[in-house]
Amino acid sequence: MKSSLLWGDSYTDKTTGLQTAVYAVCFSPDGSLLLSASHKHILIYNANTGEYIKQCRGHTDTVYCLSFSKDGKTFASGGADNNVILWSNTGEGKLRYEHNDSIQCLEFNPVTNQLLSCSCSDFALWSQEKKEVAKTKVTSKILSCSWTSDGQHLALGLFDGFVRIYNRDAVEVANFSRTEPIWCLSFNPSRDEQYDILAVASWDQTLSFYHVSGKQIVKDQKLGFDPCSIAYFSNGEYLCVGGTSGEVSLWNKEGIQLMTISKHKGWVWSVAQKPNQNFIAVGTNSGSVEILKLDFITVHSLYGSLYAFRDSMTDVIVQDLVSDKKITIRCKDYVKKIAIYKDRLAIQLKNRIHILELLQVKTTDNETGEENDEDIQYRITDKIFKDFDCNLMVITYGSLILCQDKEIQMYDFKGNLQRIWELDTSIKYLKVIGGPPFKESLLVGLANGVVLKVFVDNPFPIQLLKHDYSIRCLDLNMTRRKLALVDQNNDLIVYDLKEKKYIYQEKNAEGVAWNSEHENMLCYSGNGVLNIKTENFPVHQHKLQGLVVGFTGSKVFSLHLVSMSTIDIPQSATLFRYVEKADFQEAYKIACLGVTESDWRLLGIQALLGVNLDISRKCFNRIEDTKFIGLIDKYEKLIKQNNFNRDLFVAEIHAYQGRFEEAAKLFVKGNRADLAMDMLCDLRRWKEAKELALAYDNINLTDMIMRQAKFAEEDNDLKAAAELYAAAGEYMRAIQIMGENKWFDSLLETCRSLSPSESKAISLCAEYFKKNKLHEQAKEAFLKIGDYSSLIKLSVDFGKWEEAFEILDKHPEFSSEVYLPYAEHLAVEDKFDEAQEAFRKANKPEKALKIIEELAKNATEECRNQDTSYYFWQLANEVMQIIRKETQVTESVWKNIRKFDNYYRLSQIYFAFDMIHKFSELPFNSVDNRHLFNACIYLYNSLDVTNLPKGISRLTISIALAKLGFALENYKLAREVYQNLQHLRLPKHIADEIDLSSISIHSKPMRNNEECIPICFRCSASNPFINEKGSDCCVNCGHPFIRSPLSYHILPLVEFELEDGIEEEEAIKYIQQAPPSFSILKRADKWRESKNDNVQSLRLDGNDGEDDSDLPINDPFGKALMNLDSKLVKVNREMLKSFKREDVFIVDWNNSIMKRRFYKCIITNFPIVQCKTCNLFFHQDDYEFEVLKHNGKCPFCKTEQK
Repeated sequence: MKSSLLWGDSYTDKTTGLQTAVYAVCFSPDGSLLLSASHKHILIYNANTGEYIKQCRGHTDTVYCLSFSKDGKTFASGGADNNVILWSNTGEGKLRYEHNDSIQCLEFNPVTNQLLSCSCSDFALWSQEKKEVAKTKVTSKILSCSWTSDGQHLALGLFDGFVRIYNRDAVEVANFSRTEPIWCLSFNPSRDEQYDILAVASWDQTLSFYHVSGKQIVKDQKLGFDPCSIAYFSNGEYLCVGGTSGEVSLWNKEGIQLMTISKHKGWVWSVAQKPNQNFIAVGTNSGSVEILKLDFITVHSLYGSLYAFRDSMTDVIVQDLVSDKKITIRCKDYVKKIAIYKDRLAIQLKNRIHILELLQVKTTDNETGEENDEDIQYRITDKIFKDFDCNLMVITYGSLILCQDKEIQMYDFKGNLQRIWELDTSIKYLKVIGGPPFKESLLVGLANGVVLKVFVDNPFPIQLLKHDYSIRCLDLNMTRRKLALVDQNNDLIVYDLKEKKYIYQEKNAEGVAWNSEHENMLCYSGNGVLNIKTENFPVHQHKLQGLVVGFTGSKVFSLHLVSMSTIDIPQSATLFRYVEKADFQEAYKIACLGVTESDWRLLGIQALLGVNLDISRKCFNRIEDTKFIGLIDKYEKLIKQNNFNRDLFVAEIHAYQGRFEEAAKLFVKGNRADLAMDMLCDLRRWKEAKELALAYDNINLTDMIMRQAKFAEEDNDLKAAAELYAAAGEYMRAIQIMGENKWFDSLLETCRSLSPSESKAISLCAEYFKKNKLHEQAKEAFLKIGDYSSLIKLSVDFGKWEEAFEILDKHPEFSSEVYLPYAEHLAVEDKFDEAQEAFRKANKPEKALKIIEELAKNATEECRNQDTSYYFWQLANEVMQIIRKETQVTESVWKNIRKFDNYYRLSQIYFAFDMIHKFSELPFNSVDNRHLFNACIYLYNSLDVTNLPKGISRLTISIALAKLGFALENYKLAREVYQNLQHLRLPKHIADEIDLSSISIHSKPMRNNEECIPICFRCSASNPFINEKGSDCCVNCGHPFIRSPLSYHILPLVEFELEDGIEEEEAIKYIQQAPPSFSILKRADKWRESKNDNVQSLRLDGNDGEDDSDLPINDPFGKALMNLDSKLVKVNREMLKSFKREDVFIVDWNNSIMKRRFYKCIITNFPIVQCKTCNLFFHQDDYEFEVLKHNGKCPFCKTEQK
């Protein structure tokens, strides 16, 4: 880096005639204006030209500080007169406010227009939005201030050595201290940093760096003077520090001193950077204002593709320009020069030179275990602790070469001088051009035009050439035979060293480089143009900004300002030149430098046409073109077999190139029209292919149409593909395309055109019609081929049942295909009876069962107990229909009988529970309490607590039984039930209710209502309400109670069985005969019956005024009732003959498997009704009332009653 003065000025006080100190300088945000604080005035300059613009007067004492707002419209000044003045950018005063002491520093927020101003005793924050000044007291004099780049925090440097950090609301967040006053500090302005960094320069002569939290992040750096001003430079990468030494020094952001920028007379009070430019302004104690330009000089070195350059002034980066691999070498010192050669690297620092050696290190992938490419690493091998002053520096394998004016010095890596070459004039160019270790040669260009070759082991230089003008740049080609030089006139001269003659000369060259991989190719640059020159071919040019410094393969290395770039140069032009000459060998060499795939293909094809199969194979191998490689293999064999046909060979090459017309002609010319046909079909040139097929008889036209159809399908031209498939007779594929794309008009037309023998294709048409709900079209197709099974399925799927049954009348063999879906349809429509009948006709009774089971399950889950009862009856009835079809008793029949019994029982359980559930859940109930009580007794005794049906609650039944028992004065029963309930773990509200009821029942007598006690009509025994045996039967004789399902009163029915030898049909015959004409005694005990007018009476004591002698003979059935040896009463023929027909009831399920069951009413003319469908017994009055309510249907099975 070097600095140069752009302009300078000084201010002289007119009163005293003396120059006054410049305490502050400041640039406008756009860099166009420079402000200078001189004595009481502010001077405005044009920052670019130094032109004095205006003097701003407003302060009455010395101005100490200046600051521009971020928008550039306003700047502020503060001074010893305690005032802060805001000015427009044209120097017009806008606003003034004051402190109690002199203003030491001020600064605008870089994000907002908030102004921070600091005095000896406080600091203030002013913003245009608030129009007020908020002041905060401090404990010491403020000397410096700075904002963070985001404007959220500010730092103050105090005289007592403290640095205090505040947020934008003036709340202190951190502090730290130094031993001496903090005269200057500054936050790094870069927003790319991870966190805010504060640079602090103290009068303890140190420079230190802190985090915004107050934590120091870099150790103290010694300055050697008292700092007065600090300013970040180049977006925070560097710092400029000025102070009592009179120098402005440059430091990097890590605190490493780089160099001295400028020296001045007197202290440097202020330093400022021009925004986004490499200029700084300096204000001194002697009254001078100067703007200095800083130029960053590129320090770099190149050898082959290895490029070493300086970064951030203290680091060296070595980059492989081809692979773009980089390594950074951190020197932590100012890097002055760099030299690189093969695996050697030399770095010159301030007072030493480091020699480094390249190490190739292979890394291993931790996951795969595979070795990766080699990484670049350097290690220091030697250090030379001397401060060399030189213009040029290069390094060889074992020595360091320094050049100073006319002298070349060679040192070993220990710093010992080995050799000196004294030359006639100053050295303009020096380059190591290679050689064996310790015997390398140097290429030297002098100011007098002499070009020398110097061997490091030879004290005598060798003159290669004497040119008329000073040498600017030199290079040797890879064979060391040709020399290219650029002179001071920017002329390029190429010289043949072996023949000692000039080969050619070019104008406008600034730099030159031979291609390290081709002896006859070089490049040179000048006037923004890159020129590539090969042999005597014309130059081809490219735009280029920069200077050519290297050329390897197809990559040109160019240095532009301070950056090196790699440019890929196409070699196509040179390649074409060699191809035109049919010099395929040289063309291949050029291609190896780096050309595009199309260039490789061009060279391969041209070599192939020239029958240079070796070069052609190399080219196609390079681009992995297996088609051409296969072609080369094919024709190599044909050549060896002496069967080479050049027409076919060239035809295939033309075909691969896309020159199909020429290829077709050559195929025909070579007597292979079939190859031409294949090619035209592959190319879909159908017109030409058809013409060719018609011209040659041995070509199948149908095959061509099929191929055309397949290609049309691949191109998604499905309409044409379908037509072509149909034309070729491939109907199935044509129909498939039409059906998938819903072209039903074309599909119907195709279907009608097919003969009935094409049943598979017609059936496919019908399926597509059916799938898209085109009933009539599908029907037509099925009728055409006589597929009645599919036709019936079509009608069923479309719900056209009449049409399906019409077909079924003619073809009854398809009955199951109609009735089964018809039954499912009826089931969906809630027509369960019709659905069951349809399932039976379809011979699928299990389907009927399944539907009703699902309905029963749903009703159970929804607590629709009456519906559940009905569905279980339907299940029982359906199972009975299955049993009726059986003629023999098998295991499956017994299973169905057990299933019937279970369903029949469940239907009665749910029917009874519906009454109890409604009583428990509904607020009002119209059912007689006696009926409900009887239902509870029936359920309580009939249910197994270990296996309750789903939805049946024993708790609900028990609570209802207790409540109803209490209401009917059955207190003993209610108390017993409540005691049982208290042993259960119940919800609190139910438990509380039961506890209260249990207390209430204890106030009642311990007895039951005699009128409610169950009486067995078989044995006349009184029964307890709760049967401990767990069944609803007599505890004495075990005869089951026959209850009416409406009132659940016990009916006076006694079941009897026939004596052995009496058939059921015979018994029925006797029963249906008229009985003897005398009154029949109903019971063997005191029961008596009498009739007077319309009154019928029944008495137990028999004291009705009649004489026993007037009664008929004793009833034999009554005597049989008293015989408890058997569970059922056995009757003989005489008894059967004596029965009145209306007193006998028969449970007949109308099947040959299940026996009939016989019941006799022991009370003559007792109003009992039996439903012939469900075979349940009802009290006549209740039954007739419920039938009327249910529109003439049985209240249990809902069957129409006659």
